[in-house]
Formats: sequence, structure tokens, C-alpha cells
Amino acid sequence: MMPVLDELTAKYEGRLHVEFINVREDPERASEFGVRTIPTQVFVDASGEELYRHLGFISTEDILAKWAELGVDLDAGAAQIAGK
Repeated sequence: MMPVLDELTAKYEGRLHVEFINVREDPERASEFGVRTIPTQVFVDASGEELYRHLGFISTEDILAKWAELGVDLDAGAAQIAGK
């Protein structure tokens, strides 16, 4: 997942916050998100509310498609959630 996360971080800097939590080094933080499977991706809004959870590998394209499905326009300059 690191190449995917690195790509998203670079391409959407300032518009999308990507955080990697190493569950072995920070099990408490991983527990906050209820991570039980590696890898797990948790999509949260600006207030920290979980919008979507995916277990296993997910491609850059699928991540971007999920954000679009959730109403987030990453090409708008700053991520905006439709209707929120």
C-alpha cells in the first residue's frame, strides 16, 4: 500500500490527508480505528467521522473512485464533501 499512499500524498497535497499507521509500532492508534486486518483503509471526513472502510489492498484508482462516490471532489482545490 505504501506506493499508493505515497502517490496520493504527493498528488493531492493540501487536499487529502493521508495517514499511515504502523500497527506494530503504534497499536494504540490502530486500536482507535478498530484495525484488525492489515491493510485496512479508513476514509474519514474532516470531523473524524468514518465514511467508509476497506480491508485488503485497494488501488489508487479505486480510492479516488470511492472518494468521488462519497461526494468528495479532490480536484476542487480543497476536498469538499457534497452536502456537508
